[in-house]
Amino acid sequence: MRKSTAWILGSVLLVMLLVLGVSCRKKVETMETKPVQEEVSAEEAAAQQAAAEAEAAAREAEDVRLAEERAMEEARLLEEAAMMAAAAQMRAFETENVYFDFDKYVLRPDAMAILDEKAAWLRDNPEVRVLIEGHADERGSNEYNLALGDRRANSAKDYLVRSGVAANRLTTISYGEEQPVCMQHNESCWWRNRRAVFVIR
Repeated sequence: MRKSTAWILGSVLLVMLLVLGVSCRKKVETMETKPVQEEVSAEEAAAQQAAAEAEAAAREAEDVRLAEERAMEEARLLEEAAMMAAAAQMRAFETENVYFDFDKYVLRPDAMAILDEKAAWLRDNPEVRVLIEGHADERGSNEYNLALGDRRANSAKDYLVRSGVAANRLTTISYGEEQPVCMQHNESCWWRNRRAVFVIR
């Protein structure tokens, strides 16, 4: 009886020790794993924050790149528009002629208005040089018309010089009747040939 009681007590004691040991081991394991889990979750949070910061930095860099591209494109378009406007002004300068009355080289009021515009443009564009061509209609001799064309070209040049354009930027030539723009033999055609033409060089 004593043996079985001792054996029972021993067994109970052994079971209690086992239970106590398992419980302690669980506590130790829990205590040991808890900081590890906390450490892992802190690392994950840091990694997530780093990833978010990297993504934000990448977005910001992309925004800066796109803004720079837009600015460059706008600058290119502005430059292109300025070049097109300058080319249009040059075409307008060259295509607007000054016309004269028959056998005259004195500037008419409409011619002076045109020359005022040309002078203003030339003052704004000091690098431009101009050849002024003098022309006449077919009436009169070749020699007379060459001299008349020369007087017409120089009349336009003198007006531009008086308007503030440097004389060394302007040269003249006379073609007389040699380069008509209209070939019919009547006044509606002849007046178009009595002209000064301006060519940018």
